[in-house]
Amino acid sequence: MRILHIDSSFMNDTSGSRELSAALVAALREQHPGADVVHRDLVQEAIPHLDAPIAAGFREVGLAAFDAATLAEHKRSADLVHELLTSDIIVIGAPMYNFSIPTQLKAWIDRVVQPGRTFKYTATGPVGLGGGRRVIVVSTRGGFYENTALAAMDFQESYLKAVFGFMGIHDVEILRAEGMSRGPEARIQAMTAAHAGIADFVAA
Repeated sequence: MRILHIDSSFMNDTSGSRELSAALVAALREQHPGADVVHRDLVQEAIPHLDAPIAAGFREVGLAAFDAATLAEHKRSADLVHELLTSDIIVIGAPMYNFSIPTQLKAWIDRVVQPGRTFKYTATGPVGLGGGRRVIVVSTRGGFYENTALAAMDFQESYLKAVFGFMGIHDVEILRAEGMSRGPEARIQAMTAAHAGIADFVAA
């Protein structure tokens, strides 16, 4: 079994998503002692955002000549999608920034949504090729969105479910901590509840 662990918060030691994703991966490793864990820290090892020369590594963009740095990015794209497709469980630490996901996480997504690898075009529309694996999103948000008037402004969890679904990965679960910026007591309550919920994800 392989677990792909992705962190995208720039808050480092004070990050709720980093704390929870680490705790979840540790619990999964206890459940699966022989698991291979690959950790991608998208802040410490930032992935350059997609542009035409980089995209040419897996899309037809009309470019043919590339320098060494761009060829290295083509290899990075291939490595990232290989990590995804050889993983059984993907744990993603994804805080909400301005109603969406961190730009670092979007850069990773733009590299792994690859035609012919994680989806294909057909006469009836795109078909996902990345199914058969499980995604657990560790979602942290400063406010309260679930079942509130702010739910329509959630472009974080909804986007992640949509993009993984596009790749054929429909087993997407959410470990959530909300109200993280509503004061110390609210943060403690949210983190305590999320930590307590980890056992359910491991047992599933």
